[in-house]
Amino acid sequence: MTTPAPVPPFSDALFALTLGLLLLAPLAIAGVALLNTGLGRSRSAAQSLLGCVTNIGVAAIAFAVVGASFAGAPGHAVRIAGKSWDWIGLTPLLLMHFNTLRPEAQLPVLFEFLGVGMLAIIPWGSGADRLRLPAGCAITAVLAGGVFPVFAHWTLGGGWLERLGTDFGLGAGLLDWAGAASVHALGGLSALAVVWIAGSRRGKFPREGLATAMPGHNAVYILFGCMLAMVGWLAWNVAGAILWLRVPPGGLAMIAINTVLCAAAALVATFTVTRTRFAKPDASMCANGWLAGLVSSSACAAMVNPAEAILVGAIAGIAAPLLVELLELALSIDDPSGAISVHAVGGLWGLFAAGLFAPRPGQVVGQLVGIATLLGFVFPLVYLLFTIVNRVIPFRVEADGERLGMDLHELGGGAYPEFVIHRDESYR
Repeated sequence: MTTPAPVPPFSDALFALTLGLLLLAPLAIAGVALLNTGLGRSRSAAQSLLGCVTNIGVAAIAFAVVGASFAGAPGHAVRIAGKSWDWIGLTPLLLMHFNTLRPEAQLPVLFEFLGVGMLAIIPWGSGADRLRLPAGCAITAVLAGGVFPVFAHWTLGGGWLERLGTDFGLGAGLLDWAGAASVHALGGLSALAVVWIAGSRRGKFPREGLATAMPGHNAVYILFGCMLAMVGWLAWNVAGAILWLRVPPGGLAMIAINTVLCAAAALVATFTVTRTRFAKPDASMCANGWLAGLVSSSACAAMVNPAEAILVGAIAGIAAPLLVELLELALSIDDPSGAISVHAVGGLWGLFAAGLFAPRPGQVVGQLVGIATLLGFVFPLVYLLFTIVNRVIPFRVEADGERLGMDLHELGGGAYPEFVIHRDESYR
């Protein structure tokens, strides 16, 4: 599918449409937060959802105080080999310049605020049942105040990755119009760093035998979270296409359709894989497949036709459950929310697919440069920063706190006080 031609500057009607879509986009964040909570254990449910809300608040403050300055344009550039490499934004701190921006220039800042909120809850979900709330807030501050703004400037604020097309003829540069790289891939890789540093939950990998199954405690939360996420994702993808690709109104419905098709194909693929492997479909795996399809759509829904959207979603849906098993059984990685498979791998696959199906020459190379930057530079940087933070604010709760549950240990009360929600035999 060819990308629609750019449209003239924003009209009042287009501004109102985009603002309305961005006000619906937080439903995607709410859906992922609910899904994370359902995939965790019952004795940590309140702490999980409170952590999502708290981390979103910390992310908003950190981004407003510092991060927005690094993410915005204009930026600081250095000249290397005759080329200008724009690497960091230089706008005023505390959004002091915001009122001077044109209305259409204010919307991308709001888009980034929402993106950093989504980013904050992705690694939090992977650390479920053992990641301390103060550590989650510290992780969020690092991501929202430093890592995300710099990388978002590279991809969305006129930085060097966005200029790969202008400077090197690599298509239109890295296409990150809905946050597949700067939000989802970065969030999934941050989740991997958190899991490596915090370690697995007690009893997950016994010394003898296979990994212990620790299924999510509430399938209703999980599946309802999927439905909420769909509404927010449709708004998010369409708003991103207007803001960063300048897609005219005539091309917006197709982007929404492709978003639905990616998610639907991923769900059907995951349903088929789990039913084939286990004789019955797995609800939590199907939810992660659905989410993987949505994540991949954030990279490619504006670049593909419906048949290609189905193919992209199907591959994401096949990969998600198989990678969850591979990471758990072969690499002993305990990721309760599946964020590594869903957000990291789904985002990276979507970025590659966007280049593969984009009509511009060299676009696939531009996408690969962005992927290589994430894997070769951003991920090691995140791991290093998190290791330093862990020395100051330990990530992992004490063993007794994990045995009691994060709700009792950190909040003093459970999410379901009327019920006996766990036994302690596995900790003896």
